[in-house]
Amino acid sequence: MDIKGTCIASVTDEHGPVYVYQTPKNLILSFDGKIYQSCIKLNNINGLNLAYTQAMMTALFFIPNLKTAMIMGLGAGSIAKNLYHAFPDLIIHTVEYRQAVADMAIKYFGVPVSDRLFIHIDDAANYMKKTQVKTDVIFSDLYSSEGMESDQVDSSYLRHCKNALTFDGVLVLNICHTKAQLKEKFDQLLDKEFEGRVLSFTIEGGNKIVFAFNNTMPLLVKSELIDKAISLQAIINVPMKRYAELLFNHV
Repeated sequence: MDIKGTCIASVTDEHGPVYVYQTPKNLILSFDGKIYQSCIKLNNINGLNLAYTQAMMTALFFIPNLKTAMIMGLGAGSIAKNLYHAFPDLIIHTVEYRQAVADMAIKYFGVPVSDRLFIHIDDAANYMKKTQVKTDVIFSDLYSSEGMESDQVDSSYLRHCKNALTFDGVLVLNICHTKAQLKEKFDQLLDKEFEGRVLSFTIEGGNKIVFAFNNTMPLLVKSELIDKAISLQAIINVPMKRYAELLFNHV
């Protein structure tokens, strides 16, 4: 099914097309004109419109002192923008494979040009292999028009992510519409690299949100999760209580 809206911009690079669509309420980034890659509301351009991006923010429950964040896969920059405006002292590193996508994100989706937000044009696996940055959280959301990128299901990529985390750091991944065999392989690799320190929950629509912990596996107490959710949702303007309950109910 084609995206219902007006195509207001498009560009084609060596990897294919990038489209920006506008509807009365939304701006949409797409790689094929059919599937939403990112979506923002025109009346809340720094908010998180897609449920899986909201759910990924649950990782922040487990970080006592957030100073640095890393985002694999910029897209339209929804997570980057939300974090940037919610946490005024936060340093953010984003990695985007395609310069064309980064250009669209800045021009049409309001991704700020700032000395607190770095956009690295690179392959995610290559960037993670060479980076010297230590980060409190890594958001990994690596997709093309054909589905989940193979980098995300790779032991060396997961190992390099782990090495880039601070002591209490968390890797959070979005897993969506992936073949059962690939999901099984991914689960095995993740469990091995993080020595079983893994939690996950599935949201409506089928996205599986996975949290891998660098060192200590958190003890989940429902009342504490709810308190953290209420505090966080006031900062990032996302209804986090529902995801706290989902996480607790999946344990």
